[in-house]
Amino acid sequence: MKKQYIIPIFVPHLGCPNECTFCNQRKISGEQRKVTENDVRETIEYYLSSFKDKDAYKEVAFFGGSFTGIDVEEQNKLLEVANEYIKDKKIDGIRISTRPDYIDKRTLKRLKKYKVKTIELGVQSTNNYILEASKRGHTFEDVKKASKLIRWYGFTLGHQMMVGLPESTELDELKTAKDLIKLKPKIVRIYPVLVIKGTELEEQYKKGEYEPLTVDQAVERCKELSYLFSKHKIKVIRIGLQNTDSISDPKNENSEVVAGPYHETFRQLVESAIYYDTILDRIKKANVKAKEIEIVVNPQNINNVVGYKRQNIEKLENLYDINVVIKQDIKQVVDKIDVRVSKEYKDFADDNENIEEKKKKNIK
Repeated sequence: MKKQYIIPIFVPHLGCPNECTFCNQRKISGEQRKVTENDVRETIEYYLSSFKDKDAYKEVAFFGGSFTGIDVEEQNKLLEVANEYIKDKKIDGIRISTRPDYIDKRTLKRLKKYKVKTIELGVQSTNNYILEASKRGHTFEDVKKASKLIRWYGFTLGHQMMVGLPESTELDELKTAKDLIKLKPKIVRIYPVLVIKGTELEEQYKKGEYEPLTVDQAVERCKELSYLFSKHKIKVIRIGLQNTDSISDPKNENSEVVAGPYHETFRQLVESAIYYDTILDRIKKANVKAKEIEIVVNPQNINNVVGYKRQNIEKLENLYDINVVIKQDIKQVVDKIDVRVSKEYKDFADDNENIEEKKKKNIK
């Protein structure tokens, strides 16, 4: 499989008709000004010069705001710059993110002309009550119509959803995932809600009207959603907001995050939790009292298997009194692990008995 590179270009709040309670795109993206054609060109050139694998699949991605809500002339100017690089075979495609109520047949025909390949919809929830509470300004019906049109016109469909929205529960979020699966996206992003400065949600938080999820709660919810999407062959391409100078630990002076489940390696926490569950499941299926296990893992996955600050290893050793031996093998399938019980408690007991016997016989 070809390596993939994304060239991100943020267009904060351009085309956005309203301010969602949780949103301040300029703070989230780190961009404070309007993006120009020259900005697009400079960004593409910068990334192309830094890519090591020149044969990789390269895609320009217009993120933030609602791209198809921008003035059409402005859209075309930005797309035309990116399209020049497609014509010159320097990049392979374009992706955009937008609102579901800003998609129609005319728009999709125009995007086809500029070689846009992927369209991601900011869905956030499929519960209309929750969408209204967050002041999204669209309904689930808009999501269904837009998703079907996008697929009909041959684009790759992506969905973005959130966990921890006002009034949302874990059941609501599982229902959202199941609703999205029926619409057949190829890719999904999952974002835990962070309380950002300058948003209505910040005011609700300060008044005690909104309580954000803890990191552990957000990890657990994102883990369950990841299981669900994976089961239906839908790729989760991001979990958690991208770390920036402004999206960082709330304790940092320059952070725009007031509260919420921020963690610098949030996705790793989720993926490590998934591996932990897998390891426990394999031990249970062995149906023996394990004293030591051996885990064979591809080097690419070692950090997630071990866990953030060795959390997985420590839990297995401290909670279950299991010794863990990690073996790295480049032949091991990426994202897969082999787990075997290398020593049972009866083996451990036998070893101790032999030691005692040797002591009695004074055998060294």
